[in-house]
Amino acid sequence: MAGQLIREWTAIQQFPAATQEKLNVNTLTILVMGKGGVGKSSTVNSIIGEQWLLSALSRSGAGDSETPRPVMVSRSRSGFTLNIIDTPGLVEGGYVSDQVLETIKGLGRHTYCSLGRFLLNKTIDVLLYVDRLDAYRVDNMDKQVVKAITDSFGKKIWHKAVVVLTHAQLSPPDALSYEEFFSKRSESLLKCVRQGARISKKDLQNFAIPVALVENSGRCNKNEHDEKILPSGTPWIPNLVHTITDVALNGKEGILVDQKLIEGPNANERGKLYIPLILAVQASFRVLNQATEHSIFGHTHGLVAMLEMQHKSSLKITDTLLMTRLRLNLLIKFIKREIYTFWYQPG
Repeated sequence: MAGQLIREWTAIQQFPAATQEKLNVNTLTILVMGKGGVGKSSTVNSIIGEQWLLSALSRSGAGDSETPRPVMVSRSRSGFTLNIIDTPGLVEGGYVSDQVLETIKGLGRHTYCSLGRFLLNKTIDVLLYVDRLDAYRVDNMDKQVVKAITDSFGKKIWHKAVVVLTHAQLSPPDALSYEEFFSKRSESLLKCVRQGARISKKDLQNFAIPVALVENSGRCNKNEHDEKILPSGTPWIPNLVHTITDVALNGKEGILVDQKLIEGPNANERGKLYIPLILAVQASFRVLNQATEHSIFGHTHGLVAMLEMQHKSSLKITDTLLMTRLRLNLLIKFIKREIYTFWYQPG
């Protein structure tokens, strides 16, 4: 993290007492991901107790609340360093953007502000997957976003995940109680995560993903200690930090950001795994082709000899058989090419 300015973390008191001793680590690294406009940057600002990301974007002239590229905020206090990487929204033009994912990992043109620069050979301790509580449905795009994160960082990243639902200060629709609405919304999103990450039923116990509520608005209600609180009265920043701490200490390995993760699987190496199968398929078709040729030639020769003895006009049958053989050969070649393309095509 050469060149990364680490400022003193003046808002560390938001963490529970003795959190540093409980963590027993020198550094905690959090990756924040999700769609655009869900409150990722605002949540980062709330955790560090500053409007740092907003001011950074203002200085860059972006004029937009959405982070245009990965930004790492580092804060340190008493030998403990907190790193939070805020990332751009993963959806552009109604699709998950491969370019954004490449930028985050360090394969795009903004390599100077990417995981490859910030965290090479270091570990992601916690993933905050951010969405909105007041999004009333889950669709296929949500599943595609989860799938993209899984494909980029591996299924194991969900061992270290917290689902964060922003805009938590709301009045539920359809006469639902707040608890009922939160339960339905969180369960539908967790189901989407399980499907997008391809987590099987037998693995569900190993992927117990907690859900935390967040309200970043300045209109958020506060208690007598000036802490922002949820409708339940729970101060949400300490609650979120407790949840992050629990996930960091859940006994699962963090995600190592190495060159292999940044570059992704090597398509050529992956293709080599299928070479024996391709050769076996080719050999099978070669045997089939030879057997077919032998069968057709044998029958053709016998029929021609017999038909020449009978009548010249009957040679039309031989022509038909020869055309059948030709078509069969063409069909075999087509099938061989399609199977070869299917198995060997990178990606």
